[in-house]
Amino acid sequence: MTDTNETERNRKLVLEGFTEFAKGNVDILRTLLREDFIEHSPGNPSGRDAFVDFIVHAPVAGARLELKRVIADGQYVVMHYLMTPSGDERDTAVVDIWRLEEGLIAEHWDVVQPVPDSAEIPNGMLSTTQG
Repeated sequence: MTDTNETERNRKLVLEGFTEFAKGNVDILRTLLREDFIEHSPGNPSGRDAFVDFIVHAPVAGARLELKRVIADGQYVVMHYLMTPSGDERDTAVVDIWRLEEGLIAEHWDVVQPVPDSAEIPNGMLSTTQG
């Protein structure tokens, strides 16, 4: 059975970190990630310092991030958001999966997809049909 206290603590920690990061505070990652942080996305480095140094120069650091939903279950927190790069690039739908250990992020996975023209997705990529 999932510990609801652990779930809520992890949800709150990741949500607060996301909010700070979205404001442009990339260094917040140094307080959230374990030193031995493991990254599962191709081309992104593992290790807290290497990952943060990489993210500082990645498109996500300068993008507008619009959070759509957060799903938390025990040590896992999933975030679904719209990333709007600062340029002429197409918006991107992102799902981040974070695994936490003892109050710090231990692992990360993501799924990143360019948002197609609205005619190709009549139900929207990030919206919900329920109220």
